[in-house]
Amino acid sequence: MPRYALKIEYHGGPFVGWQRQRAQHSVQGAIEAALAKLEPRDHTIAAAGRTDAGVHGLAQVAHCDMERDWSPFRLSEALNYHLRPDPVAILDCARVAADWHARFSARERRYLFRILMRRAPATHLEGLVWQVKPQLDIAAMQAAAVHLVGKHDFTTFRSTICQAESPVKTLDRLDVTLVEGTHGPEAQFDVRARSFLHNQVRSFVGTLERVGAGSMTVDGVRDALEARNRAACGPVSPPQGLYLAGVGYPDDPFAPA
Repeated sequence: MPRYALKIEYHGGPFVGWQRQRAQHSVQGAIEAALAKLEPRDHTIAAAGRTDAGVHGLAQVAHCDMERDWSPFRLSEALNYHLRPDPVAILDCARVAADWHARFSARERRYLFRILMRRAPATHLEGLVWQVKPQLDIAAMQAAAVHLVGKHDFTTFRSTICQAESPVKTLDRLDVTLVEGTHGPEAQFDVRARSFLHNQVRSFVGTLERVGAGSMTVDGVRDALEARNRAACGPVSPPQGLYLAGVGYPDDPFAPA
């Protein structure tokens, strides 16, 4: 069966998350339903990562197996037609080897988190950012983020329902920058690693926001990490500011030929 890689964009607002759930609206379920319109049968797709309810995708990657030999362009166009009106789009499609796997072949996941800093309600960005009223101290947040980069036991920043075998992960990047957007200043987080624990990124952001607001010190983040205790974590940020921004592979299946 020909295998195809799909690059997927979605707005997480209407969904219970990426993963298919019985009698609930998921991104995976929407794509599998669209595939069934093209080849009537049960379809199961695999993704590079599972996003929670309300989390968005800028460049999620999944793969599917088809019976017909579709041209990638025709497959992506047909899927986009059948995905309407769900806020899901196939941005790119590529034929891949039969043993290529969207999850297990991945070497990096990249996440973006957006905090909008303004008092007026977010009209155009509602559901797309975490809005806070105070102007956060970006420099302090970046200084605190340095403590988290590298290989650590991230028990403090791991959800209590996380199913990973080990809390030890290597965080490759956690940069916090100020972006002067059209709708107001944003604190944007660029977070990269091969893999993440459940709620790890949102736990980082929620803790660093407390640093930016002056409720936690820069060294307090180091102390929280070393505590290896979930109680030392700051509040977990809401999901709507989080985006799965990209997935890295040894050979990019979407690279121009």
